[in-house]
Amino acid sequence: MTERVSHYVRPDVAKFLEFLNSQEGPPMEELGVETARAMIAGLGQAADAPRGEIAKVEEIMIPGPGGDLKLRIYDNRPDRAAGPVMVFYHGGGWVICDLDTHDAYCAEAARQLDIPVISVDYRRAPEHVFPAAHDDAEAAARWVAGNFPCTGLVLSGDSAGGNMAIATALALREKPAAKPVIAINPIYPVVTRGGDWQSFRDFAEGYLLSVDGMKWFNSLYAADPADRRAAPLDFPAEGLPPTLLITAGLDALRDQGRAYAGKLIEAGVPTIYREASGNVHGFICLAQGVPSAKADIDGALAALKMMIAEATK
Repeated sequence: MTERVSHYVRPDVAKFLEFLNSQEGPPMEELGVETARAMIAGLGQAADAPRGEIAKVEEIMIPGPGGDLKLRIYDNRPDRAAGPVMVFYHGGGWVICDLDTHDAYCAEAARQLDIPVISVDYRRAPEHVFPAAHDDAEAAARWVAGNFPCTGLVLSGDSAGGNMAIATALALREKPAAKPVIAINPIYPVVTRGGDWQSFRDFAEGYLLSVDGMKWFNSLYAADPADRRAAPLDFPAEGLPPTLLITAGLDALRDQGRAYAGKLIEAGVPTIYREASGNVHGFICLAQGVPSAKADIDGALAALKMMIAEATK
């Protein structure tokens, strides 16, 4: 019999998980896509902090590979001269989540980094399968580089969005955009479809993101596991820009995120690795439900701000 390993869980995380796991009803993957999207939207309204004050929030439409593509621009100092800009890809397994679920985080990033943040409303599965979201992610980055007043791109995203930040950086490494990628910031990213990860066993259920839920996401988006965009861990990382990679200690994706940080370091990529010990997947959108997540967000953004400053000297 395998002994269950005890993991450090912060007190506020424990309370949040106790509440979440006490809710009756079937798991997300049994609810259907539209119900799952509504459920995650409701969780975000209850568990995330409000957007807060920010000088400018604007939505624009740009041409994309599958038609018009919506971008939401956050800027707390819209009269600034051209400088770095963040392109952000929200998580949600390429199925759930949207611009609104990550609205508060994008506003906070714009305030703390003091740069514009542009959130991308990419196409989701099952309406649009692989590689639609990845195509939109790359197209948005190229459009921003060529059309938005900026000197360089910071590519960021969480979970599925963290994967797309890496995949887009790899694409722009091979075929550069009009402005360079100066940093990437994948947050608890998906970086492979394979591997024997202890964190998959330790956090398979009961920690917000379940392994069964991930299998459901993967079945709907139907990414090719042999494609670099789906599994960047399995492909060379040399030549990527400075990277701040974040994981959560109580996350099924933790170990593959750790492995990718190691791969970046071995490839000679300037890398900062931070782990939110005792916290769960999705914490950047849980600043109210898990108050200690605010310190994780603040610490990561401070490290990213330093990385951006070094890249723009």
